[in-house]
Amino acid sequence: MQPDRRPLFGSLAVLVAAACFGTLGPLSRLAFEAGMTPLGFVTWRAAIGAVVVGGLVLLRMRRGRPYVGLRGVSGRARVALIVVVLSGIVLNLAIFTAFDRITVALAVLGFYTYPAMVTAAIAIRERHRPDAIQLGALAMALVGMAVVVLGQLDPSVGVRFDLVGFGLALVAAVAQTVFVLVSRRGFVAVPTDEATLAVLGGGALGFLLLAIGFGDAAAVLKPFGTPAVWPYLLFGGLVGAGIPSLLFLTAVRWIGGVRTGILAMFEPVTATVLAALILGEALRPIQVLGGALVLGAGVLLQRSPAPGVDRGAPSAAPGAGPIGQPMESESAPSPVL
Repeated sequence: MQPDRRPLFGSLAVLVAAACFGTLGPLSRLAFEAGMTPLGFVTWRAAIGAVVVGGLVLLRMRRGRPYVGLRGVSGRARVALIVVVLSGIVLNLAIFTAFDRITVALAVLGFYTYPAMVTAAIAIRERHRPDAIQLGALAMALVGMAVVVLGQLDPSVGVRFDLVGFGLALVAAVAQTVFVLVSRRGFVAVPTDEATLAVLGGGALGFLLLAIGFGDAAAVLKPFGTPAVWPYLLFGGLVGAGIPSLLFLTAVRWIGGVRTGILAMFEPVTATVLAALILGEALRPIQVLGGALVLGAGVLLQRSPAPGVDRGAPSAAPGAGPIGQPMESESAPSPVL
């Protein structure tokens, strides 16, 4: 792909990923009503997603592209992958526990502080302040996301809140921040599809071990006795894990953490629209305005200078190669967010 097209296609990738992730709210509710527990749901979601991405890796290998694997990368890259896997496990456990303790809208509001965390962390680490357009887009997206999410609150049915639940939502935000920051450059020699496979497969294994360790293995075995949950699990693994995880990591590598985090705030918009269509929840005009602000932030972001080429890189920006190919250089941080 030509370098001048990467910002556009990277932005489209994260928007599609956000739309796919946005299905998880209504989908998980339907799965829980059918008998699944949160731990069982995330285990199967990650496992099926890993199978989907694993199929793509095998297809790439049959077309002649070599499999890099963990043996083909440095010890530092392996550690980075482990950190990303662990951050994904912490993220899922924290956010689903937060959903159980407090109103979902408040948990989502706490979680989506992570784009601001990513922006601040990159500015400190790389000593490069985001430009005015990026800051404006971040502010617009945060306001729009907050309007969409808070518009879901219905005082007539009660609002649940406690500090532990909201704190867990913030823990999930920190975990997602770590995921974005480490994924950007931590294992650049690993092709995107292989890295996604490692993240999903490692997550599934981690959730399974947690289920066994907490004596909740029955939650994982639930689908074998409840066939009605399989459509939700299969859809969640394909559309809610495999495809969007691959696209999200591609976007992080192509357009950077700040742009990806801002555009990812399209996820609550998708979740709200789907909840209105599938679950019959009301869609208020103020939420439509909030969604327009998030989309407007995405349009505004395209006016910001495109991500630059790494200093010392041979010819392409990080993640410039196809999804199935490794990055070209990890020599120095990019001066552009």
